[in-house]
Amino acid sequence: MFRIVVFAAMVFIAAFPPVMAQEAGVIASMDEMRFAPPKEKGSASLVDGRVGKAVRFEADAPSTFFTSDIHGKPEWDRAQGFSFWVRGNGSDGFGGLEFIYDDDYAVRYDVCFPVKNGEWRKISVAWQDLVPVLPGPAAKPLGTSRGNAASKLSAVFVGKWWYWALYPALCFDIDEIRLEPTIERDANDYLPDGPPLGRVLAKLKAGKPITIVTMGDSLTDKRHWANREVCWVDLLRQGLKDAYRSDVTIVNPAIGGTQLRQNVILIPRWLATVPEPDLVTFFFGGNDWDSGMRGAEFRRTCTDAVNRVRRATRGKADVLLITTNPSAARWGAIEELAEACRDAAKDRRAGLADTDRAFVAAGRDNPNPLFVHDRVHLSKAGHAIVAETVIKAIEQEQNPKEKATVTKRSAAP
Repeated sequence: MFRIVVFAAMVFIAAFPPVMAQEAGVIASMDEMRFAPPKEKGSASLVDGRVGKAVRFEADAPSTFFTSDIHGKPEWDRAQGFSFWVRGNGSDGFGGLEFIYDDDYAVRYDVCFPVKNGEWRKISVAWQDLVPVLPGPAAKPLGTSRGNAASKLSAVFVGKWWYWALYPALCFDIDEIRLEPTIERDANDYLPDGPPLGRVLAKLKAGKPITIVTMGDSLTDKRHWANREVCWVDLLRQGLKDAYRSDVTIVNPAIGGTQLRQNVILIPRWLATVPEPDLVTFFFGGNDWDSGMRGAEFRRTCTDAVNRVRRATRGKADVLLITTNPSAARWGAIEELAEACRDAAKDRRAGLADTDRAFVAAGRDNPNPLFVHDRVHLSKAGHAIVAETVIKAIEQEQNPKEKATVTKRSAAP
């Protein structure tokens, strides 16, 4: 009888190993409701899924999150990441997932994913591709030997914070969130062989059309009140057009009040329409500083941003870092972020437009004319300096090993 029972147990195990192995990697089958909808801002419901049931998320308001009690487990550390299936309602848009680390809401990791048409689509995300939203010593990369452990993720939310800026009404379904033992990632370095901006300059000299993506905060966002009459991105386009007779297209996804990492999360939004721009520029720092970002962390953040753009564009885009800009209101106070930009540009052989030193030179006696009345945002003269500095950076045959000269900074009046 004992042999019969053992044999029967062995037959049972052998008959169902794929199911048991599959279930072991499930984070959420979505066959039951584990997400609580926000009050009066959205709804969540069970619908027919790709396998069994799925959860339908409907929302049309900012800072709307569907919360869950899903916690990391030890097996999460043995996986390279996770995947899920998503199905839209026929309209294009983007959804967001957010992970809370170790019950600390100041340490959050976000990812932006496309919601397209009405077909099921699988999204795979490596732990290390999740972006820590806020600065701080605990905001380390996930899934690396020196980073944070995925097993200590303590919540999974569906939604997006205010920094997305765009909140179109969305309706999409999510099914089968599960661990992925291996995730194929682009391991190419994409370091330029020649000058960092050599390719975009060559196209300009040949009179060919180019496309530039200008990532930034309120110094770049044309919707900001200080930029409505003139903005450096328009001066840049006109300056390049006049100098090279090239057709220059500017794609400007800048969002006022945001930080660099927040805009890195949103790269998929502009990438959907401009998959291979000729040049991508980064112009950040003021809001990062106010949120606690300092030099060493900003250097790592800038380096990561350059790497992500190169991987996302398969190395087709040249990358230009514009140094964190000074302001008359705190002249010289955040110069360490500008130095971090310089260091990151050298680290990754990216282009560098040193607006920090350009403003220090132009405002040595009185920086106030370079800014509007708040002494932070740019005046017409300030916008002109940024555009001129970017054009000079593009035109310069840069040597990343060349040591830049230092301009002394006088105290703000």
